[in-house]
Amino acid sequence: MRSRTGWNCDDMSVIMPHPCHGSVSGAAWCCAGRSRTRSGRGCGSGTGRRPIRRVLSRTPRAGPPVPVSHVRVTVCGPRIGVRSAIEQTGAMLRQRNEGDGATGLQRPAHTKSTGAVAGPLRPSVAAGLCATALLLAGCSVPAPYVPLLENPKDGRVFYLSPQGDDGDDGRTPQTAWRTLSRADAVRFKPGDRLRLKAGARFPGSLSIGQGDAGNARRPVVIDSYGEGRATITARGTRGIEVHNTSGVIVRDLALVGDAASYGSHEGIALVNDLPDGRKLPYVRVSDVEVSGFRDGLRLHGGSGASGFRDVVISDCTLHDNQDAGLVADGPPFSADAPSYAHDKLTVSRVTTYRNVGDPLAADRNTGSGIVLGSVHRGRVERSVSHDNGSSSAPDAVEGPEGIWTYDSSWMTLEKNISYGNHTGSTVDGGGFGLDNNVSHSLMQYNLAYGNDGSGFLAYSAAPNTAHRDNTIRYNISHNDSRKLPQYGGIVALGSRVGDLSIYQNTVLTKANGAVRAPALRLEPSLRGVTVRNNVFVTNGSPVVSAQGAFDASSVLMQGNDYHGSPGWALLWGGHEYTDMATWRQETGQESLGAQATGSDRDPCLTQVPLPAAGPNLRGSGPTSGALAGRCADTLSAAAVDLRSMGVDPGQVDYFGAPLSGSPGVGAVQTGPTA
Repeated sequence: MRSRTGWNCDDMSVIMPHPCHGSVSGAAWCCAGRSRTRSGRGCGSGTGRRPIRRVLSRTPRAGPPVPVSHVRVTVCGPRIGVRSAIEQTGAMLRQRNEGDGATGLQRPAHTKSTGAVAGPLRPSVAAGLCATALLLAGCSVPAPYVPLLENPKDGRVFYLSPQGDDGDDGRTPQTAWRTLSRADAVRFKPGDRLRLKAGARFPGSLSIGQGDAGNARRPVVIDSYGEGRATITARGTRGIEVHNTSGVIVRDLALVGDAASYGSHEGIALVNDLPDGRKLPYVRVSDVEVSGFRDGLRLHGGSGASGFRDVVISDCTLHDNQDAGLVADGPPFSADAPSYAHDKLTVSRVTTYRNVGDPLAADRNTGSGIVLGSVHRGRVERSVSHDNGSSSAPDAVEGPEGIWTYDSSWMTLEKNISYGNHTGSTVDGGGFGLDNNVSHSLMQYNLAYGNDGSGFLAYSAAPNTAHRDNTIRYNISHNDSRKLPQYGGIVALGSRVGDLSIYQNTVLTKANGAVRAPALRLEPSLRGVTVRNNVFVTNGSPVVSAQGAFDASSVLMQGNDYHGSPGWALLWGGHEYTDMATWRQETGQESLGAQATGSDRDPCLTQVPLPAAGPNLRGSGPTSGALAGRCADTLSAAAVDLRSMGVDPGQVDYFGAPLSGSPGVGAVQTGPTA
């Protein structure tokens, strides 16, 4: 797909790139007929000693002209000395302004970085220069030639600038190319680098295809040079596409889409639709800002298990896109033979906001911040998602979430913040989610607040048992379900959610007019769900709403603190309980053998006056939402010993404070540390 166009070398001598050694300067050579070779045998045929009598063809093949800085003069053999060759070369170069009536080679003047004569090379000058070299009897076998500014270990570097010229070599800032289309003609090799001038805008797109290859040790790099970022402005296309290849780094760029891109294309698309199930290794995307596309960044596996392995997306801002900020997806999931398109995906310090959704897309969810599907061994950490989903379809059967995953396994969502997310319909719109077919996954040390839907959701409607062995722990939900009372702070619902462990969380929900969502909602068909050592506090709504009258084999509640004001209410299987003792006695919940567990005391929740960003994130998040309990007797008296039940309580609380002994209830044990 990439091609380098140059001069035609048929039966006449022409200028073409070749490693013929012993030059004045540059990266071109004079050949005779079809005898050119990369073996270093010289400028003639056979032994390289045959006298050369042919002349330069004046008919160039379509493509950029050859600049002065690219002319090579071979100075070997007994018939002409180095000084004489240079003197003749200089004389011919001085003819460049005399005009010879030739066409097809003129371009704006430039200054070569080596300090050689500036200006375009006219055909007569090129012919004379080549003729000087062709006076030789032949060339001795040269040493391997390294082109100008090319490091064989680190690869080539190409530059783009609005002041550049696509006829130049693109190898220095002074000889930069001008357009993305010129750079798109390059077949990138391992170690190559494409640098765009910071502060400049480049219309168009870039495509790194199957013929462009890098690797983890020598990746292809696309980035900016100078202060700030360069901007790629896509016009009805993707901004950057990496298709069926890998070993690529994209960094320090801004990408902006137009109206056509907003409805149809991704800002950055990583696509593997190879048919062999291969996972392409090593992609890095960092320090990019993407807006104005359908998806800000999409990682797509299109066939079987084909996808990517070892992908890191970090320090990116993805905003004002239509469907989502960041998406990973693959083929439909099969519970009978689970496979995943992507393996080892890390999303770190990514911010997504105002990805509002498609108001016409009633058949699918749109408007999420970060949504990862078909991923094995994935992680989202230290990321923030807010104010997404506000324009999603009002009649959609699925809705958006701030940060969520589906059809995936061994996922970790930790130390993130998701707030103020919305839904245009009556479904979803929450902070975090473990959706259909998620297994062996963990949500911990996250903060959710002010979302339309739930703070933390575990959901499955799939007719299988693939949603299993997941954990929700050390999270804070503050005032979620602002729009949708059918959710709550933490929600487990769907047909087949199983083996779900919910512990050490802190949840506070407040009535929002007629919207009175519970702190915890449990829906039918749950199995093996345990709820332990959490703080559930409500103001004007039930502390728990359970649609089913669950027995201990389906849902087991132990060691939680339930505090409601004004008044205390708990809904269980269609019955409303107004005191904890009666509920415990009639259901068997909140007991350990003959010992009563749990409490209905006030935990004295206080909003923390520090940035509520969780462990290792203080100082980088918003100041609203985090809650710490101040009543130590309540925190310790209600809890059960998790270790004695075979549950790992973790090593630190929400704020990163080390845990000693058996923790009390809630996500925060000691308050924020200094």
